[in-house]
Amino acid sequence: MTQAAETDMERALPERLVALLTGHLDVEVAPEQLTAATTFESLGMDSLSLMELVVAAEQEFGIVLAEGELDLFPASTLGEAARAFEHAA
Repeated sequence: MTQAAETDMERALPERLVALLTGHLDVEVAPEQLTAATTFESLGMDSLSLMELVVAAEQEFGIVLAEGELDLFPASTLGEAARAFEHAA
């Protein structure tokens, strides 16, 4: 895989996840600045914010994440969250 393709993949976050972060959770970062490599910590999110994200994602996407299925930490990336939500759908 070329470096350009890897960069494109890093930037390809589900629009619904970006909308949750920027709309529902009021993360004050321009959507185009969010990449798969962005950490929750860099967005100022703590473990409570992550729980809010999980609840909002469950409601928005109509999924149920079993306890322990989604281990997100402030150091986790948006790409890790996107993959976890995708697998739960």
